[in-house]
Amino acid sequence: MAGETRTTIYFQPKVYRALKVKAATSDRSLSELVNAAVIATLREDLLDLEAFEKRRKEAVRPFEKVLEDLKRDGLL
Repeated sequence: MAGETRTTIYFQPKVYRALKVKAATSDRSLSELVNAAVIATLREDLLDLEAFEKRRKEAVRPFEKVLEDLKRDGLL
């Protein structure tokens, strides 16, 4: 565990029990499961930011305009 940081995380009791079961049945530690979940979330964030950057110069349609169009079409 050299180079790793220790911290305290509070889980809801049922979430903790589920995580313990998953760790036991997958032969992985709680830390491995939590690290994998956090890394997956950060990877999603990175992909989102990359997608936003690619679309930065696209024309924007204000939400207010969308609502106006829905109202005009009798959907609101």
